Amino acid sequence: MAGQQFQYDDSGNTFFYFLTSFVGLIVIPATYYLWPRDQNAEQLRLKSLRRVHGRCLWYRLRLMKSQQSIIPTLKKAALLFGWAVFLLLAYKVSKLDREYQEYNPYEVLNLDPGASVAEIRKQYRVLSLKFHPDKGGDEATFMRIAKAYAALTNEVSRQNWETYGNPDGPGATSFGIALPAWIVDQKNSMLVLLVYGLAFMVILPVVVGTWWYRSIRYSGDQILINTTQLFMHFMYKTPNMNMKRLAMVLTAAFEFDPRSNKEATIRPTDNIEVPQLIRELGNINVKKKEPPFCYPYSLKARVLVLAHLARMDVSEELEEDQRFVVRKSPALLQEMINVGCQLTMMANSRGGFHAPRLVTIENCMKLTQMIVQGLQESKSPLLQLPHFEEEHLRYCISKKYKVRSLQDLVSLKDSDRRSMLRFLGEEKYDEVMAVLGSFPSITMDTKLQVLDDEDSNNITAGSIVTVTVTLTRKRMAEVFEKEQESTPCPGEEAANTEEQADSSKTKTKVWQNKNKGAKKTAKSKKKKLTKKKATPAPAKTKQANGNVAGNVTAKEEEDEASDKGSESDEGEANKDSPSERDEDSDKQSDTEVDEMGGDDEEEWEALQQSIQRRERALLETKSKVTHPVYSLYFPEEKQEWWWLYIADRRDQTLVSMPYHVCTLKDTEEVELKFPAPSKTGNYQYSVILRSDSYLGLDQIKPLKALSNPRDPSEDKAGSENEWMNVLYH
Repeated sequence: MAGQQFQYDDSGNTFFYFLTSFVGLIVIPATYYLWPRDQNAEQLRLKSLRRVHGRCLWYRLRLMKSQQSIIPTLKKAALLFGWAVFLLLAYKVSKLDREYQEYNPYEVLNLDPGASVAEIRKQYRVLSLKFHPDKGGDEATFMRIAKAYAALTNEVSRQNWETYGNPDGPGATSFGIALPAWIVDQKNSMLVLLVYGLAFMVILPVVVGTWWYRSIRYSGDQILINTTQLFMHFMYKTPNMNMKRLAMVLTAAFEFDPRSNKEATIRPTDNIEVPQLIRELGNINVKKKEPPFCYPYSLKARVLVLAHLARMDVSEELEEDQRFVVRKSPALLQEMINVGCQLTMMANSRGGFHAPRLVTIENCMKLTQMIVQGLQESKSPLLQLPHFEEEHLRYCISKKYKVRSLQDLVSLKDSDRRSMLRFLGEEKYDEVMAVLGSFPSITMDTKLQVLDDEDSNNITAGSIVTVTVTLTRKRMAEVFEKEQESTPCPGEEAANTEEQADSSKTKTKVWQNKNKGAKKTAKSKKKKLTKKKATPAPAKTKQANGNVAGNVTAKEEEDEASDKGSESDEGEANKDSPSERDEDSDKQSDTEVDEMGGDDEEEWEALQQSIQRRERALLETKSKVTHPVYSLYFPEEKQEWWWLYIADRRDQTLVSMPYHVCTLKDTEEVELKFPAPSKTGNYQYSVILRSDSYLGLDQIKPLKALSNPRDPSEDKAGSENEWMNVLYH
């Protein structure tokens, strides 16, 4: 049996193969993920946004950053250096001699395969005279020639070559290790041991420990766990939280504490500048001794947030800290909303404590809008537009125009809008219209059903109700265009008014005739009713919903129908035979069955399509890059996102948890689920859509529910079950 040998690479050739593969596995993925994106594409994108977002703070900071940043250049230099090393190693490998070659004696003797014995002997004599050591030739070459001659002429050597690939027979199997031999040399043992110890006993534990320590401190949304616990404590302690208290809880987050976050800073100049801002802001509960609101980091963050909402100028050092606090605030407020939802679910399932009020969660959403736009709660939404100042609002809220919101400004005629905003000038007016045209206009359609049920419109008590909300986003500019298209010319208006007048005349005549006919039928009904008053009325059974009048009217209509039917039967008895009437009734019943079957098939197809759509949505990963938000004072590019939820505004409770819609570009379909109420009665819900970036663009759509008990004849256990007919607008 052949032996086995393990040996290091003395020449270092195989080590270059290993090193080339190792460098390639690092350089190729790093280039794909770390190579800076096309700067020209980013510049073109910013150039396309300049007309609308040119005055935004984040836009100006992005331009400065792209001009001053050297990080893309350093990344390119490092990656190019890696590729240079990789190509150099590949070139080195390509020039290495082939050590492992298949032994072929014909190649050694420079003969074609299948040469005859005479040709082999002749070629051997020629090469022997040339390479024999006694003739001044190379001994190693002569030995290879002699070995090849023996392999082709000696029967045993030839058999060994054909069987084992070697004329000498089977040899030892050699396994080479792709590391140079100097690594295991005794002279270099201490150096190698030091490198191994440093790599596996120092660097690797430090990297893993740092990653683990960071991962246990942060949640999945990169919020400190201590901050989440802080929010949960104060939202549990104060279920009904006003805006001032909410700002205090927000700025108490540990993200603003330098001991927990290295990005936060406390400067020596804060002792002078922060008290000055406090005096300018006024009452901000500075004397409150409740921790952590009284800590310096919390007080500084609160002052910077309130100064941002008031659009106050601060020093350069405080401006840098203010940008950090403002940039962190939307994510922290989203975490507060998540905490409020968790407490609400715990209160609904377990009980024992009060869930946060709806106003608290909605204040979190509203504070996010205020921070993104840099506006106080009492300010007008019109101040989100450029060139609008406080003194300009008096032109808008005058008795002539009464413009108090963005929708009011959009609904104005172009001539009135130009007249109202004449203080801006032509260029500023065009800029304001371009910005206003980029604002979103959302249409919201709702559909309520119970999935996986025979009748999706009837909802039993305790079942899971699904409200499918379809959101369609358009720009305000499209609203302008529709208004301009819908406004007719003066001549067309006159023609339309004349046509409307003529049609109204004809319509009044028709309605007059109908009214006359209705009066006649009413008189005939009164006569019939007076005739039947003498007969005693049967006992009225009260229905489940308590409506007795409905039974009376139904009884009267049945009597009238029977009277009319008897009169018509006498007149038509001679026209149709009983068999013909039976055939007509059979045809009518067949058509009704076909219509019902068609409706069931349509409902089944719609249900299957909705299931397939939900499955595709689960598999599809959508980008959260939607539309950049126009924000004059927010220091970072913000994407346009929304909150969608169902609430009971009368009881100030959440019916479905808020869904953060982060992928609305053109259209988006969202499913909101909630358990059906167990008690009978009318339920007034609201489907609410709130922006996390703009003020004054929220929408509230009513959702009405009527709950009645189930008819016992439809279900044997109907005395214990209830059902709801849900009517929605």
